[in-house]
Amino acid sequence: MPDLSDLPVHALSAGLAERRFSSRDIVDACLARIAALEPRLQAFVAVYGDEARLAAEAADKARQSGHGLGPLHGIPIALKDLVELEGRIATGGSAVWRDRVATRSATLARKLIGAGMVVLGKTHTVEFAYGGWGTNQHLGTPWNPWDANTHRTPGGSSSGSGVAVAARMTPCAIGTDTGGSVRMPASWCGITGLKTTIGRISTHGVLPLSGTLDTPGPMARSVEDCAMLLLAMQGADPADPHTLVLRDSDPTPLLRLGVKGLRLARLPETERAGVDADILAAYDQSLRILAGMGAEIVDLTLPATLREFGNRVGQIISAEVYALIGDIADNNSLPVDEAVRPRVRAGAAISAATYLRTLAEREQMKENFRAAMTGIDALLTPTSLTPAIPVASVDQNSSPAFSTRWVNFLDLCALAVPNGLTPDGLPTSLQIVCAGGDEAMALRIGWAWEQATDWHKQVPPMVRQ
Repeated sequence: MPDLSDLPVHALSAGLAERRFSSRDIVDACLARIAALEPRLQAFVAVYGDEARLAAEAADKARQSGHGLGPLHGIPIALKDLVELEGRIATGGSAVWRDRVATRSATLARKLIGAGMVVLGKTHTVEFAYGGWGTNQHLGTPWNPWDANTHRTPGGSSSGSGVAVAARMTPCAIGTDTGGSVRMPASWCGITGLKTTIGRISTHGVLPLSGTLDTPGPMARSVEDCAMLLLAMQGADPADPHTLVLRDSDPTPLLRLGVKGLRLARLPETERAGVDADILAAYDQSLRILAGMGAEIVDLTLPATLREFGNRVGQIISAEVYALIGDIADNNSLPVDEAVRPRVRAGAAISAATYLRTLAEREQMKENFRAAMTGIDALLTPTSLTPAIPVASVDQNSSPAFSTRWVNFLDLCALAVPNGLTPDGLPTSLQIVCAGGDEAMALRIGWAWEQATDWHKQVPPMVRQ
C-alpha cells in the first residue's frame, strides 16, 4: 500500500470507496507525517490527533454499515486559524487572542464536517490575516518545505495551510483570500489554490479582515480536489448575505472538456516589468503548452494597470480592518506583530470620503474590466513576481501580492496551479483568472493543464528526506 499521506483527495476518496484502505489508515499516515515534520515546519497551531482518530473510526463504521456521507467522508482536512470551531481556540494568528475560545462554528466548517471530513487541526496564519509574506512575529512563521537549508517565505496569509498541504501533512486545507492569501502560499509552496468569488462560500464564523473582499477557498494538490471541496462548501447562508446572490455551480460536468477552442489572454507586455526571469520563463512555456493543446492565446488591452487595480485593495482593507481591531493596534501594551500593527493603523488615515469613493470607483472599474474581457475565457498571469525569498530578506513595508490583489478588487475568481521549478528548485505558479462566478471555467483550464504536465506531483525536498 502506498504512503497514504502522498495521495490527493480524489485518490483517497476512490480508495475508500473501493475499501482498499480505511479512513483511520489515512489519518494515521497524516499524523505520522505531522509528527515527523511539524517540529521543523511549524505549520500547525494545534493538532487534534485523538479526536481525528475517533472521527476516522466513526467514518469507517458508517461506510461499513452503508451510511457513507459522500466522496469526502473520512478524508482529513486542516483549517486556517481564522475558521472558528465551537469550543476550540481561534487565535486569528494573534498572541492577543491566544486564549480566545470560539462560541460558534463557521458555516464552511459545519459543511465540511457534515460531509464527513476529519479535521486534523488548525494552521498558522499571518496575524489578523494581514500580510502576504507569511510571517508571524509572535506565533511563528512556518518553514517552506522546498528549501531545507534556508527559511523561505511560505506565503500569506494562509501560510500554515500552504505548508501543511505541500509537506503531505494533510491532503487539503482551507485558506482565506483577501488580496492573494490562498494563491500566494499555493504559488510558493507548489500546490493548487482556488480564490473563489465573493459570496461563493460563506464567511460566517471566519474571523474577518475585510468584509468587502474576504473569500474562503480550498488548497490542495490537484485541481479535482479543489473542485470537490468547492462543491462541499458553497451555498446560500442567511448569516452571510453575499451568498444569497450567487447560484450554486457544479464544476464537474465541465472539468474534463479541455481547452481546445478557448480564448486565453496573455499578460500584457507592459505588465511583465519586475517579474523574475525564471517566473517569466515558466509562464511563457505554460502559454506554449496551452496553445499546443488547442487554446487560442490572445492579447488583451486592460482599462487600467494591475497596480492601479491592486492599490485600491489596500485602502479597502486598511479602512475595514481598522474599524474592526484598531483599538488593539493602537494599544502599544498588547503583543501585536511589529509588521502588522502599522498596516492596521494606516486605516485611521483613510477618510470616509476616500473609502466610499474607492468603493464607487470599484464598481465602475469592474464594469470596464468585464467589457475588456468580452469573448475571452480567462486571463493568464504568473501568480507571484518571484519565487519564495529568504524570510531574513523580507521588506515588511512591501507586499508580494502584486499579481493577486487586483483579482480581489475586481471580484473575479482565480486558480493558482504549479507550472515549474526554478534552477534552485523552487516552485513557480500559473494564475488562471476568470469572471466572477465562473470557478468552473478556471477549474476546467487548470485540470487540462494538469493532464499535460506533472508539476503538481513534485514533492518538496524536506518531504523526500
